[in-house]
Amino acid sequence: MLKQVAEGVWVHESEFVRSNAVAVRGRAGVLLIDPGVTGSEIDCLADDLRELGRPVVAGFSTHPDWDHLLWHNRLGEAPRYGTARCAATVRDQLPDADAKARVAAHLEGTEIAGQVPLDLLGLITSLPAGTARIPWDGPEVRIIEHQAHAPGHAALLIEERGVLVAGDMLSDVLVPMLDLDAADPVEDYLAALRLLESVAGDADVLVPGHGSVGGADQTHARIERDRAYTLALREGRVPDDPRIGPPAKPGWEWVSDVHNGQAQRLAGMSERDGTPG
Repeated sequence: MLKQVAEGVWVHESEFVRSNAVAVRGRAGVLLIDPGVTGSEIDCLADDLRELGRPVVAGFSTHPDWDHLLWHNRLGEAPRYGTARCAATVRDQLPDADAKARVAAHLEGTEIAGQVPLDLLGLITSLPAGTARIPWDGPEVRIIEHQAHAPGHAALLIEERGVLVAGDMLSDVLVPMLDLDAADPVEDYLAALRLLESVAGDADVLVPGHGSVGGADQTHARIERDRAYTLALREGRVPDDPRIGPPAKPGWEWVSDVHNGQAQRLAGMSERDGTPG
């Protein structure tokens, strides 16, 4: 069910890892950001938009992870944008007919196996490099591109509505997940947090890619918590962070596994580079 979080801005939270889809009202229809995961939930979203009388006129994927690249034919044939680097990464990761089969195989054994619509996976229209705003007939949406978590990741600031859509950052349920294939994943993450901090004062509402919607006070608190976590990883310390466990709800134990895995990878990278930590 769509929940209004600001004037002309709605959020639909998925049951799967609490993924958030965001709809923004424009003159002729809505901009749909990261539309969801399972077919039934995207169906529900399409029904809600139909009741609002708002067709989808543009889409946007905040970054090139499979769960942010989905679409459904009920959402129509509007252009689905991403940053130039996001779109290039999608082309590299999904270059052949077997890509959908690989994603389906990745989901085998999970609670959503067989429920994810993959036919329209990754059909992203690349925006020109350096594009500052989404091209659509609605409130200005500023693109804040960075390289934390995934190449070409973008947060979006809906300026006239005071809403910051953070993509896969600033979550209250997931720890920061660094792009461990990058040359300097820690500094990439810290730089992205500085960018988000620079616009946080313009937002009254924060929508993370996964987890709870927060107010302005939560934005600053989550930036500080993510910064503290990332610095602890860099220094080889165990973060004092409730998100790494024990989990508040059963089924979220995997967050601790994510933390342990990236802590080990970063420690190994430091050993190879001969740096402390």
